[in-house]
Amino acid sequence: MELVTIQLREQLPPLYAQEHEADPLMMCKFFTPDSSWTWYVQEFDGVDIFFGLVVGFEQEMGYFSLSELQAARGPLGLSVERDLHFQPTRLSVVRSWHR
Repeated sequence: MELVTIQLREQLPPLYAQEHEADPLMMCKFFTPDSSWTWYVQEFDGVDIFFGLVVGFEQEMGYFSLSELQAARGPLGLSVERDLHFQPTRLSVVRSWHR
């Protein structure tokens, strides 16, 4: 699966575009189908670096890279996928899903 299509790349805000938003939009979602790790993208530098919410052992906002997602494998060896049905959603709503 291509994690970042040309169409998605054009839709993702650049880094720092939403930094003053109280409740920014998470634009897309990546996940490991064989574990509970999930990455919600808020912004993208257009090349490799994302900023968003990472849900793993804990929930935290931070930077992560496309190259890391492409190389990552879950415990059963499955690769990271993009949720094709995810619609842009406010951070507060996304956080409520993981309480």
